[in-house]
Amino acid sequence: MFIAEDKGKTKEENYELILENQKYLLIESDEFVTSLSNLSALLNYFLDDINWVGFYLYDGQKLYLGPFQGLPACTEIKMGIGVCGTTALEQKSYIVKNVHDFPGHIACDSNSSSEIVIPILKDNKLIGVLDIDSPTINRFNEIDKEYLEKVVSKLVDII
Repeated sequence: MFIAEDKGKTKEENYELILENQKYLLIESDEFVTSLSNLSALLNYFLDDINWVGFYLYDGQKLYLGPFQGLPACTEIKMGIGVCGTTALEQKSYIVKNVHDFPGHIACDSNSSSEIVIPILKDNKLIGVLDIDSPTINRFNEIDKEYLEKVVSKLVDII
């Protein structure tokens, strides 16, 4: 059950609400795509100044589009290409202050200016990535990274 109706006043308060609500929306017996769908909606609700949030999943060769909130997106991303492909290949989180300066950036939404991507790893195996875009340059920082890595960790616990 979704327990919080009001957003917090600060970024940190909103992330705490995400983490609190996440335990009610991520149920081990649910299908994985169901959990990803609910999590993308939860993040979209609580995160300010974003224009896309969702998941790309790894099929052993490339990333493919999973559940998301926002405009239609690229359906396939090769490993090492763009922010998502680089995150997947290197298996580390990326904060991109200005996507127009990132070599090989894939522009699915021309309104996106900054991006954060968090890898989803289970037992050191790549499952996919969490991708969040913003129309504002320099939208994401270490606070976002720290909390989003916690969100992904809770997701991995139910896989």
